[in-house]
Amino acid sequence: MNVLKPGRALDMQRDTQADRRLDRRPWRPERRGCPIQTETGASALISTTERGDIIARRYLHDEAADRLRELILAGELEPRSRINEMALCTRFSISRTPLREAIKLLAAEGLLELLPNRGARVAAISDVEIDEIIEVVAALEGAAGELACHHITARELEALTVLTADMVEAWRQKDYPRYFLRNQEIHAGIMAAARNQSLQTVYNSLSGRVQRARYSAHKTPPQWSKAIKDHERMLELLAQRDSARLGQLLREHLRSKKVIIAAAYSEETAAVA
Repeated sequence: MNVLKPGRALDMQRDTQADRRLDRRPWRPERRGCPIQTETGASALISTTERGDIIARRYLHDEAADRLRELILAGELEPRSRINEMALCTRFSISRTPLREAIKLLAAEGLLELLPNRGARVAAISDVEIDEIIEVVAALEGAAGELACHHITARELEALTVLTADMVEAWRQKDYPRYFLRNQEIHAGIMAAARNQSLQTVYNSLSGRVQRARYSAHKTPPQWSKAIKDHERMLELLAQRDSARLGQLLREHLRSKKVIIAAAYSEETAAVA
């Protein structure tokens, strides 16, 4: 039987205490070769462009969830497509543990579906769920528009005017990625101008499930034309502070896309495909 000498036992105790102190130290990114953020938010070691998809934050599962959510909402990961954990770990330069935590988070949001012993896949939505989600999101956007009429500032209105002009120009140039981005930014700007965090939280939890299809749903010339006219009318009603008409317009604007959203996301369509 080995018996530690008193001196050796004391040394081990000191080492353990030192390790605990290290664990309690504030995390600093430079310890792991990550970029140091300056007061201006600039990286002192490496640019975002150079890093690409590599993740460099302490809570990796949160960042991984953000990146994975972006891939789903951008349409890179289609409904019912399987999540390739190995490929995503390589892309994000992380291990499987934070990625799997991220997958659980997105499953709780309804964006992913967990498959017993088979990983996860991007969720499809039943036609009934699509109807329900669109009705709720339409009501939330209508309420946001009504509130925005009372709270929006001149600066915010000017920003929305610039975004709308750029969206229209992107449409004329058939620059659809830019069009979809500006479209999203306009709706996000109206929601932000509502000054209601509870409304924003509920909206975020639901709208993501149909976000990609709703912003890319204008397929025919009449649909494109209506979308443009709706957005120009939104600006007019915001400037007039006409809350009732703006709320109604926003609700109808989303409801008009129900058929195309269902075609992109429904379980029935995915099953046929």
